[in-house]
Amino acid sequence: MTDALDLDHLRTWIGRTDEASDVVTAQLVKGLRATLFLDIGTPAPGDAAPYTTHWCLAQPVAPADKLGEDGHPARGGFLPPVPLPRRMWAGGQLEFLDTLLVGDAVTRTSKILDVTLKTGSTGALCFVSVEHLITTPRGLAIRERQDIVYRDAPTSMAPPAPAPKEVPAAQHSETHYADPVLLFRYSALTFNGHRIHYDRDYVTKVEFYPGLVFHGPMQAALLGELAAKLHGGKAPAKFSYRGVQPLFDGAEFSVNANKTDIGYELWTANDKGAPTMKATATW
Repeated sequence: MTDALDLDHLRTWIGRTDEASDVVTAQLVKGLRATLFLDIGTPAPGDAAPYTTHWCLAQPVAPADKLGEDGHPARGGFLPPVPLPRRMWAGGQLEFLDTLLVGDAVTRTSKILDVTLKTGSTGALCFVSVEHLITTPRGLAIRERQDIVYRDAPTSMAPPAPAPKEVPAAQHSETHYADPVLLFRYSALTFNGHRIHYDRDYVTKVEFYPGLVFHGPMQAALLGELAAKLHGGKAPAKFSYRGVQPLFDGAEFSVNANKTDIGYELWTANDKGAPTMKATATW
C-alpha cells in the first residue's frame, strides 16, 4: 500500500481551498449539549452554543455510492487521496475569538496547509494539516488547525496496551461512561459516517480494534468545555490537543485538568487511568 504513496503528488493539494456554510440551530445546540454532558436547557436565538459546535456544521455530504468501505467519502476532492486505509484525527489547535450563537449563519473556509510523511511503529504515517476559518456576520470566530493522520491497516488485532505504571493525579476530574449510544449521537451530530464509531463487526474484524472507537473531536470538545468551566465559563484563547492512544467503548472514562501558571493541562483517560488525549488551554 505504501509503495503507491506518491508524496510529491499528494503535496500538490497544498493550498487547495473549500468553503461551506450552515446555521447554528437551537435543536443542534440541544443535541450537542446533551452529548457533551452539559445542561440542555432551552436554547433560544442569541444564546451561546458549545465552543466546538463548528465541528457539527457544514460537514461534507456525499451520496451513498460515493462512500468508501470505511464510511468516509471516497478519497480525493478537497483532501488529498492518501492511499492508506486508516484515517484518524491526530490533533490540532483552536483559537477562540468569538462565541457561536444560536441563529448564527456560519461560514467555514478551509485550506490544505501541509502534507508530510513519517514512519512510526506501525509503518508509514501520512499527516495532512488543514486550516479552518470559522466566520459569522460579526467576523472571525474560530481559527483552527486540524491534523489528520493516515496509516496502513494491520492484519491482526494488536495486543492490549499495558496498564500505566503511574496514573496522573488530577485536581479536577469528571467520569462518564463510553457506550454505543454516546458514540452514535456524536456521529449523528457531526454527520460522521466513519464505521469505527458504530459498526462493531467492521471495527473488530476489518480494522482490528478491540471495540468501538471514541471520537477524537468529542474527547477534545469535552476537554475544552471543562477548561472553560474551570475558567469562569470563558473559552480559552488557545486550545491545543493531540491523540495519545485510542479510547474504546464499554467502560468508564475520565476528563481531567490541572491548573498551570497560564491555564490548564487537560487529558482524557481510559478506565485504567491511561491518558488517551492530552490538551493545553491558555488565556
